[in-house]
Amino acid sequence: MSDDDKLFRRLDRELSAQDFGGSTAGSESLDTYRQAARGYALIEGAIAVLSDMTTGRSYVSHGSFGRTLGLAHSDGEMTVPSIWEDEILRLIHPDDLHAKYLDELRFFHHVRRLPRAQRANSFLADKLRMRDTSGRWHTALHRLHYVPAPGCNGLWLALCLYTPLTFDFTGTAIVVETADGNITSLGTGHDNLILSQRERQVLRLIDRGMTSKDIAGCLSISLNTVSRHRASILARLRVGNSVEACRIARELGLV
Repeated sequence: MSDDDKLFRRLDRELSAQDFGGSTAGSESLDTYRQAARGYALIEGAIAVLSDMTTGRSYVSHGSFGRTLGLAHSDGEMTVPSIWEDEILRLIHPDDLHAKYLDELRFFHHVRRLPRAQRANSFLADKLRMRDTSGRWHTALHRLHYVPAPGCNGLWLALCLYTPLTFDFTGTAIVVETADGNITSLGTGHDNLILSQRERQVLRLIDRGMTSKDIAGCLSISLNTVSRHRASILARLRVGNSVEACRIARELGLV
């Protein structure tokens, strides 16, 4: 399995593992967002992908930019039984796709740390290269908006918009605050907040091959405390074992 596949599966687990038990979102509010996505496609010529994390379904609308890239189903809305639209993802340059997954993972954690009332007030913007049917690469602007689920802490909808890049910005990914236009770079500094400082210490020692007993002695903590940190690390990184946790942590620059 390639690093891109592993990163993709990690992001997919993060989104799918959310708890929507208390959500009260209904079909009427979903229709409102579907109409908004179609509006972006019509007015901006965007490729608009609205993904519903509670049902694992996406609603895709293609505007003029989609036609430039040679996408099928350019008119109206298409329903896809997945939160991932392979027809679009395969057009993205492999290096940019890898960065896109990392940035989306960082942005997901950034939004989840915000108070629930503020989670819809920012979006991710990053630059991608997308290929048309003739093999020509187009520089595109990708924007990601999350819509919180009513009545619970989950992020219900994700709206991805792809348009030609008509303005540039410093770096490759930024977070834009919709209330005041404030812009911050999205970088590795956001990754450090995924794990606590102590969890990162424990994980670095695990990555060096140390046993739980050795870690306890090195950090002057109990063996039970090390076990709790190990369990928390696996839960926060959404992985099943320490080997995978170390690999993901290296990908995010945590160790």
